[in-house]
Amino acid sequence: MTVIEAARALGKVVQADERYIAYAKAKEANDADAELQNLIGEFNLIRQNVALESDKAPEEVDGEKVKELSKKMQEAYEKVMANENMALFTVAKQGMDKLMSEINTILTYSVEGMDPETCPSAPPAAECSGSCSTCGGCG
Repeated sequence: MTVIEAARALGKVVQADERYIAYAKAKEANDADAELQNLIGEFNLIRQNVALESDKAPEEVDGEKVKELSKKMQEAYEKVMANENMALFTVAKQGMDKLMSEINTILTYSVEGMDPETCPSAPPAAECSGSCSTCGGCG
C-alpha cells in the first residue's frame, strides 16, 4: 500500500467516525436552516461595512460609525451563535477539529521518527505554544 492509498483509506475511516458523522449532519442542518443563513448573511454584511469604514484613510474614518457597526456586528454574531443548529454545529466541529489534530499529531511524530503505534496523539503540554490558532489540540 502506498502512502496515498493509506491516506485515502484513512479518509474512509474518518468518514465512518461518529465525530465526522455528527459534523456532517450538523453542517447539513446549518445549510438547510434559512433563518440561520439569513443571520449569517446579515453578520457578513455588517462585517464588510466595518471593514470598508476601517480601511479608509485615518483622517476619513468615522470612529462613531465604526463603533456603531461593531456593536451591530457583535449583536448579529450573538444571534448566529444562539441558533440551535449553529450551537450543535459548533460542538460537532470541535469534535472534528480534535480528531484531525490527533491524526496530525500522530503523523507529525511519525515523520519525526517516532513509532506510530506508541507515539502520543496529542503533544505534551510543554509543547503547547499557548496559541490555539496554531494548534487546536487541547479541546
